[in-house]
Amino acid sequence: MGDSERIPVGIVGASGYGGIQLVRLLLDHPKLELVYLGGESTAGKPFAELYPHLGHRVNLSVESVDVEAIGDRCQVVFLSLPNGLAYKMAPRLLDKGCKVLDLSADYRFSDLQTYKTWYGGDRDDFAVAPRAVYGLPELYRDRIAEAQLVGCPGCYPTASLLGLAPLLKQGLIIPETAIIDAKSGTSGGGRQPPKVDMLLAEADSSFRAYNVGGRHRHTPEIEQVCSDLAGHEVLVQFTPHLVPMVRGILATIYATMRDPGLVRDDLHTIYSAFYRNAPWVRVLPSGTYPQTKWACGTNLCYIGIELDSRTGRVIVMSAIDNLLKGQAGQALQCLNLMMGWEETLGLPQLTFYP
Repeated sequence: MGDSERIPVGIVGASGYGGIQLVRLLLDHPKLELVYLGGESTAGKPFAELYPHLGHRVNLSVESVDVEAIGDRCQVVFLSLPNGLAYKMAPRLLDKGCKVLDLSADYRFSDLQTYKTWYGGDRDDFAVAPRAVYGLPELYRDRIAEAQLVGCPGCYPTASLLGLAPLLKQGLIIPETAIIDAKSGTSGGGRQPPKVDMLLAEADSSFRAYNVGGRHRHTPEIEQVCSDLAGHEVLVQFTPHLVPMVRGILATIYATMRDPGLVRDDLHTIYSAFYRNAPWVRVLPSGTYPQTKWACGTNLCYIGIELDSRTGRVIVMSAIDNLLKGQAGQALQCLNLMMGWEETLGLPQLTFYP
């Protein structure tokens, strides 16, 4: 397939960590051509000046954001922007016939009031927002395949929901007992002017919780999907932690089982069946627990399962790369589905180890 036959793609917000992952993935995708890189703060600069290690592959410059021009040049647009900007652009891009994948929180919520409560802003895209599909393919594959607008999940929700989904869908746990104890590398904070707590001197050789007590913005996103899976409103206890590493998330999930007679092998069978058609989820053999290093640089989610017969609790461990399966890789996985292509096309499946 020559370049002239490839689908033209643009990225708005190309200079952040999510954007740079997308650039790398799109360069290796056999059916897509990267034709536009946009961003206001870096407009006019060659992309290779921002990321010199890509100078031998990328000869594009970052352009100012002109939605009409983007819509004319691109069939697919990734919006890798801070929260509160995508909903101002997406309706116009959709009107131009583009497929839009939003990596921010703008189109993750079915209830815009929930969005406003947690993120603020005055939404006026009421005709467009209901068309958005939550971009977690393992749960909403068929809907994504028919979508023009996808709200790609956050990294913490991705790891957490993939770990929890079989338990909630099958009614195996008492939902209100679910506790998510999750740890993320520092790249989850994005590429922006330094925050004191992200400085090497502050974060290295340390480990801390933050936004404790349901204060993290990903909490309502997790609860929305958990409620959908369970068929009734579900509240979860979610506590994020910062780990002194660059990439990766490990979510450890605890919940009380409804049936104390189930054993670990039963759960392994249930999880394996639930994800039997999910090429990016690996349910590990009984007694094997995931490490973030295994997922680093890939679009994979590794899941390990344990059952504590003494307490009657299930313990699920879920590991992903926060910038790939938790962000850019998952967005490209969704686009593959939207285009009718193989879900694995153009996505990395093996880490460099160790």
